[in-house]
Amino acid sequence: MQVQYIKKNKMLIFKLTEEIDHHTSEKIRKRADYEIEIHIPKKVVFDLENVTFMDSSGIGMIIGRYKLVSLFGGTFVITNVNKIVKKTLEMSGILKIIQIEDNCCIGGNNIEECV
Repeated sequence: MQVQYIKKNKMLIFKLTEEIDHHTSEKIRKRADYEIEIHIPKKVVFDLENVTFMDSSGIGMIIGRYKLVSLFGGTFVITNVNKIVKKTLEMSGILKIIQIEDNCCIGGNNIEECV
């Protein structure tokens, strides 16, 4: 699992790849918490464009990061979700509290422009 961290204008973007399961969610959690606590961003984006699978561990990891970002007064969004992962998110009910932004458009900027 590769994770890239991009920070611009108090925005932190995590580009996640492959699968988010029990083994990878713990690594993502530790690194995301570290980056969030250091930068205290106004907005955190989890870009799931290259995520092919997510289980309940991934759902729990996302909810935990949402709560952490909210404690610092920031917003948390998910972007570039494929149909399979979106169905998992819908069934979990997580989309009632976390917003999905489509087409890489984050606060009026394309993710590639934030690099």
